[in-house]
Amino acid sequence: MRFLPTRHPSPSPSPSPASATRRTVLGAGLAVAGSGLLTACSTGGDKAAGGHGGMNHGGSGAAAPAAPGGFVDPAGPEVQAAERARNATGPVREVRLTATATPLDLGGGRTVRSWAYGDALPGREVRVTAGGTLALTLANHLPEATSLHWHGLALRNDMDGVPGLTQRDIKAGGSFGYRFAVPHPGTYWFHPHSGVQQDRGLYAPLIVEDPKEPLAYDKEWVVVLDDWLDGVDGSTPDAVLAELRKGMDTSGGGHGGHGSGSGTGSGSASPGAPTGPSRTGMGFDSDVLGPDAGDVAYPHYLVNGRVAEDPSVFQARPGDRIRLRIINAGGDTAFRIALGGHELTVTHTDGYPVEHTKARSLLLGMGERYDVLVTAGDGVFPLTALAEGKNASALALLRTGAGTAPTAATRPAELDGVPLTADRLKAAGAAVLATREPDRTVKIKLTGGMAKYDWAFDGRPYSPDRRHEVKAGERVRLVFANSTTMWHPLHLHGHTFALGGRPGGARKDTAVILPNGNLTVDFDADNPGLWMVHCHNVYHAEAGMMTVLGYRRA
Repeated sequence: MRFLPTRHPSPSPSPSPASATRRTVLGAGLAVAGSGLLTACSTGGDKAAGGHGGMNHGGSGAAAPAAPGGFVDPAGPEVQAAERARNATGPVREVRLTATATPLDLGGGRTVRSWAYGDALPGREVRVTAGGTLALTLANHLPEATSLHWHGLALRNDMDGVPGLTQRDIKAGGSFGYRFAVPHPGTYWFHPHSGVQQDRGLYAPLIVEDPKEPLAYDKEWVVVLDDWLDGVDGSTPDAVLAELRKGMDTSGGGHGGHGSGSGTGSGSASPGAPTGPSRTGMGFDSDVLGPDAGDVAYPHYLVNGRVAEDPSVFQARPGDRIRLRIINAGGDTAFRIALGGHELTVTHTDGYPVEHTKARSLLLGMGERYDVLVTAGDGVFPLTALAEGKNASALALLRTGAGTAPTAATRPAELDGVPLTADRLKAAGAAVLATREPDRTVKIKLTGGMAKYDWAFDGRPYSPDRRHEVKAGERVRLVFANSTTMWHPLHLHGHTFALGGRPGGARKDTAVILPNGNLTVDFDADNPGLWMVHCHNVYHAEAGMMTVLGYRRA
């Protein structure tokens, strides 16, 4: 089983090697020698508030690259001062993590060889207490360089894990120590920001627990959604990217491609593909995201590392109040998710609280997270995640009593109709951004398409020395204009923003922009450094749809 139920107290309510890089549920526990992770917990303050924040071994290159003149250096005094201001006086969570090539059991007799953190898929979740410090050492046993990005965290810039921008590559055989204050509770995750490595098994949840948790619930269920192709019939993410880079015929109305019209892949070798069958797809039509819902036809879709034919089972009792922390760790797939026979109460998105909102189903773009509460019924219920527009689904089960288990073909009625999306949510409590006019507006145009696979911002592929200026203390408005015919999940590192350019908008770090649509978000420039903005479709990002927000020195 991949769902590890956690009994939670119910407190009374209270307040790629050839390119620049991109994009990982770890459970505290003891690792077996040579694999996985080793965790330990200690209390008290830490040295990250004033020091560089980690040791590097094996020639990996610990120091962050120097920032160009006039910009804040990722390890500069401004970054160190911001870390000290976080005043991390809580527990220190120490973790040792190994990235390695390993067999992975997807269930149903399917075993693939891939790259992962230890030997588990997803990686075992890491838990830390808000107000404390995370000290994680990543040992790289992979055949190429890697990195580790903490998706959604407002952390010190030199720990953000972007090679060529905030740190150097962790070379094969090397290691790197990440150490930083963790000020904000919520549901987060981590993964590489190196090529298309995230579309292997290199991802895991990071749960930051609130020492003053206001929600009352009995159990917690961490749910990680993924699309999977690595190791299936010789497929690799790098081979898929190489095929996509050749461009696709768009004359047929959709974005075209070599896959089958059903969106399940052709199953035959594509001309010139480095390895495996073609995984490019067409006909991925979504009533929410438009006619181009994805580029890649995956052979499998997973919940917590398991295929729908052999799903994970979460055990609870009738009447239990369960908190689901849902993470979309996919590379190219949005998921529409529902729990059969249950209503969802959305409490958080991307780690931040929202006004409690009822929903039958949710839509998650890559990188998005939602926390929801459910009251468990009596029986066996399907947690079904449709691969949006791709005519396939992932499955897990909630079992509270006797009954026949739903199958992979089950389609809960709750999936019908329009799923809830973040634009319909309102921030709650301290997550509401204070009312203020923007000091600076940054306009970014999304460009490119499938014909040339030239995804970019403003028609220019990513370069680490090209950046949009901001200054500490500013209220910054980002205005994205999507000139493409595809949707994109946009992710900002090191900050959260309010949707809609309004104080009451839900606080997010990843948000969906629709085809030919616009997206306006506001954030406070309160975390100095050099920060990525990119599409969280791993293939779009690696093709060039990334840029940098750079803090100017005072």
